[in-house]
Amino acid sequence: MTLNQLTDGQRQEVERQLHIIRRGAAEIVPEEALKQKIIQAVATGNPLKVKLGLDPSAPDIHIGHTVVLQKLRQFQDLGHEVQLIIGDFTGRIGDPTGKKETRKQLSEEEVQHNAQTYKTQLSKILDLTKTTFYYNSTWLGALKFDDVLKLAGKVTVARMLERDDFAKRYAANLPIHVHEFFYPLMQGYDSVSLETDIELGGTDQTFNILMGRTLQGAYEMKEGQVAILMPLLEGLDGVQKMSKSLRNYIGIDEHPNDIFGKTMSISDSLMSKYYELTTTISNESLHKLKQGLEAGTVHPRDAKMKLAKEYVRMYHGVHAANEAEQHFTAVFQKRALPDDIEETHLSIGRLEEGCISIIKLLVSLELQVSNGEARRSVEQGAVKINEKKITDIREQIALQDGDIIQVGKRKFVKIKLS
Repeated sequence: MTLNQLTDGQRQEVERQLHIIRRGAAEIVPEEALKQKIIQAVATGNPLKVKLGLDPSAPDIHIGHTVVLQKLRQFQDLGHEVQLIIGDFTGRIGDPTGKKETRKQLSEEEVQHNAQTYKTQLSKILDLTKTTFYYNSTWLGALKFDDVLKLAGKVTVARMLERDDFAKRYAANLPIHVHEFFYPLMQGYDSVSLETDIELGGTDQTFNILMGRTLQGAYEMKEGQVAILMPLLEGLDGVQKMSKSLRNYIGIDEHPNDIFGKTMSISDSLMSKYYELTTTISNESLHKLKQGLEAGTVHPRDAKMKLAKEYVRMYHGVHAANEAEQHFTAVFQKRALPDDIEETHLSIGRLEEGCISIIKLLVSLELQVSNGEARRSVEQGAVKINEKKITDIREQIALQDGDIIQVGKRKFVKIKLS
């Protein structure tokens, strides 16, 4: 079926959907096939099957992860079906993408535990009533050895070595274990089993996602899936991909004040990208925002404040967003201490002759997770007591009821001796 065979209303709907789906995408492979799938869906009223695979080894979702999740929600709002695959079987291997060495295999218990944490977090973005969850152990675990051999026979070793990470490890004489080759095969076989129309992922998943299209062809499926590849989002450092290990992330489950404060540190040059990829702002509003930032009629600080409030609203609600905005304004713009500082009890027994070392104090109050982190905070001038900066890691603090301890720009506690 072609576009010309549709009614005027149907043609407009096809163009509307393509306009939304193309937003922010780094690449669509092949784009003409996507258009044909949308035409068919609009003409017949049959929704497309849109797949996203999740690796259960890392269940804590941050803003970088939401790039593909927001695109998935757009497909839901357009009336299409979402296939959300929990890779409980593939997770036992671990995706080797970008890894210089073989990943540690997860136990079944670890995979199941991590998988259970996803639904609560995903409900903040996706409509779970329109989402079908699958565990790929359902079909992968049922394969017999001759089935596995047939699957392995669909792709050559030379094709596998086209992957950049495998090629680099091979050239460096680093080990590549045979089971790692099976990760893209299994991810591709997911698309065969579910007859997926479209698969989403970041640009670092290009090889794995295109493998699904390759295998669908090898299994003589009529139409291969379309790959929609989304850009990787730079983190708060403005350079490297957002990552928890690099500590340049904004977690969607973090405290509202932390989400707000971290958002305010985003690079001005990345403002439009964050809006485009991680919010539900309309394409028209996004265009106006970009024009305003380029022309100087919209101040980057104001756009950042709006983005920070939007993130808190999306993941914690309107009330929390208003409170986080008020907290930030009071603490950072007016340089005042917040009114609602959490009171923390500290046992007098922890004091030595009425004093406690600044390092022990920060760890005891759980303001830092380790002595090393506490020392770095002091050395970097990030620690204050009653608004007085502490810079000596050996300093002994004589605490009193009501003392306010501050670490960085967002952590405050009020001491209650007991």
